[in-house]
Amino acid sequence: MIKEIFAYKRKVFYYETDKMGIVHHSNYIRMFEESRVSLLQQAGMPFEKIEEMGVMVPVLSAECSYKVPLRFDEEFAVIPKIESFNGLRLEVTYSIIRTSDNALCALGRTEHCFVDMNMKPIRTKNKFPEIYEVFHNYTGYEVKL
Repeated sequence: MIKEIFAYKRKVFYYETDKMGIVHHSNYIRMFEESRVSLLQQAGMPFEKIEEMGVMVPVLSAECSYKVPLRFDEEFAVIPKIESFNGLRLEVTYSIIRTSDNALCALGRTEHCFVDMNMKPIRTKNKFPEIYEVFHNYTGYEVKL
C-alpha cells in the first residue's frame, strides 16, 4: 500500500553556513541524505530495518547543481524522487526549495546499489521482496510539498 509522502523540511543551521553567510556547498549532499532517510521512514521501510535485514545501500555517485543560496535560519524543503530502480541499482533526484518564496535553491542526484554486509551486490526482488516492493512502489512517485 502506497502512503502519502511529504517533503523533508527544516531550517538552515548556523554551522552549515560559511563566512559569506550561505550554506556551504558540501551540506546540500547531507540534506539529500536527510530527505532519503525521511522518505523511507514515511514509506515504512526505514534504513534501520533495511540494515537489520543485512542490506546496505551505499552511494555510488552524488551531484548537485546550485541555483540560489540558502542562508542561516531560512526554512527549506527537500523533495526527493526515486527516478529509477531495478532491484539492484537506485537513482534518486532532489529539489531543494526555499519555503518562504518557493525559490529553487539546488538540484541533485544520487546513485546507489544494494549490497550485503560483505559489500557483495544483491538483487532485492528475489532475496528481499519487502525491500523491493517499497522502492518499486515509490519509483516515479511525486512527493508532496
